[in-house]
Amino acid sequence: MVASQTAAFIRRHRTVSLDTSVFIYFVERHPSYYDLCDAVFRSIEEKRIEAVTSTLTLIELLVQPYRMKKDDLVFKFYSMFSTYPNLRWIQLTLDISDVAARLRAEYRLKTPDAIQIASALSVGATGLICNDKAFRKVANIDCLVLDDLAP
Repeated sequence: MVASQTAAFIRRHRTVSLDTSVFIYFVERHPSYYDLCDAVFRSIEEKRIEAVTSTLTLIELLVQPYRMKKDDLVFKFYSMFSTYPNLRWIQLTLDISDVAARLRAEYRLKTPDAIQIASALSVGATGLICNDKAFRKVANIDCLVLDDLAP
């Protein structure tokens, strides 16, 4: 059931955006979410979908390893994801900032969440894979929330 729901979501979208949690669960092999995230990353590698994420994701990924002074983990995150096939990084621009501000105002999102969605919308992504139900408030993007699928 879970695999079919994930596959159906992927089939509905040519371009999906990935929130930071998806990367963390994948790298850390999170017991509840790894299989879901692994399926997503396999779909990206196999070019079944194009994935995008904001450069904000890299900031969020690196905070904890820098805080813990784990340079090996910093290197792992950075090298793995900066060169991942079929994954495009969206840089923060003035236009994305403006859309993010509008999303924050309309949906009362946190700044990082608004930036993630604005970045996704800026490149035509129609789906977002995340683990935060707050993203569902936004009308013009389809969200796959991992908690809804995790055992």
